Amino acid sequence: MEELKLLKAIEQDARISVTDLADILNSEQQQVEATMKKLAEDHIICGYHTVINWDKTNQDHVMALIEVNAYPERDCGYDKVAEKIYRYPEVSNMYLISGRSEFIVIVQGRTMREVADFVGQKLAPIEGVRGTATYFVLKQYKVEGVVMDQPEDDQQRLLVTP
Repeated sequence: MEELKLLKAIEQDARISVTDLADILNSEQQQVEATMKKLAEDHIICGYHTVINWDKTNQDHVMALIEVNAYPERDCGYDKVAEKIYRYPEVSNMYLISGRSEFIVIVQGRTMREVADFVGQKLAPIEGVRGTATYFVLKQYKVEGVVMDQPEDDQQRLLVTP
């Protein structure tokens, strides 16, 4: 079975049925299930997620991207400071990056104050963190390949004439 084809199919639609996957992959359902189980055990498949447009709900929701500057530790580089950060439940995503900062941390909260308190009281004081810069997300246009606010019709496009 083509594992890469399986991974791409479930990446596009996490709700796709095993029956449909078996058809796409020209395989038996049991083989698809066994492969998916092995990929999960090997931490290749790490979860199934739903993209939610929080702006259309009645819930307060704030997301912030935080640049974190950090000092590496001997024998483990940035891994120890990263672990101290990503263990907080407020942290939804975290990446080691190249550029002017070491990490990008994505934090979710109910209010800007809640996120600010997290940064000031929990994140900034971590040993090894030498600075942060917080950017609040004002609007999401596209998340995980999904356009968040699709125009009702194509009438909104301007006509281009020669």
